[in-house]
Amino acid sequence: MILCIADMLADELLAEARKAFADGQFEDGGMTAGWHAKLVKRNLQLQGNQPMVMALRQKIQSQIAAHRIIQMAALPMRFRPLLFNRYETGMSYGSHVDDALMGRTPDGGPELRSDISFTLFLSDPETYEGGELVIESTSGEQVFKLQAGQAVIYPSTSLHRVCEVTHGIRDAAVGWAQSYVRDAGQREMLFELDTVRRAIFKRDGKSPEFDQLSKVYSNLLRAWSEV
Repeated sequence: MILCIADMLADELLAEARKAFADGQFEDGGMTAGWHAKLVKRNLQLQGNQPMVMALRQKIQSQIAAHRIIQMAALPMRFRPLLFNRYETGMSYGSHVDDALMGRTPDGGPELRSDISFTLFLSDPETYEGGELVIESTSGEQVFKLQAGQAVIYPSTSLHRVCEVTHGIRDAAVGWAQSYVRDAGQREMLFELDTVRRAIFKRDGKSPEFDQLSKVYSNLLRAWSEV
């Protein structure tokens, strides 16, 4: 399941992110790529130990974790710290799949199984050319170039790439989550069921139909979740 979220980042936090990109120090993005992804990753990333970057990461990560669609669709157990990437003209990230297991972070955070990946766009699409996120699936390729402050989430099992930026600069934040439900198909079914039961509750309140759907949802989540 691939979802676009239009209201991921408030305007004031987007402005803070842009200031961090304008004032921050960058390093080679290949430093955080797996051994095979290094061969096709050509971008920059904000140095993560800068105080303004650490503060920004915490604010954005908290907003992402609390978002209703993220809670419903990803069922997140924990998150990997965000990376802030920059693609200047000529830069790209070739086809790759994210590492299945991500080791401990420099600050001692726990290891994580990547179930969900997400990209939060920070540059207005009219300010750069190219730089599309392309996600491969059994139904073909899906191309994303969203407005600043919008995000796309997708299974970490997907092959994906960032096309070459041919003009301008593309800034984005990327991250990963481990879900309580490992299987992407099961997460999709739970998301659809949760969406329907919430719609019934909004229309009818706590009706017998809502109670039955809630029972099914809870029991499926109980059967499929890992804690």
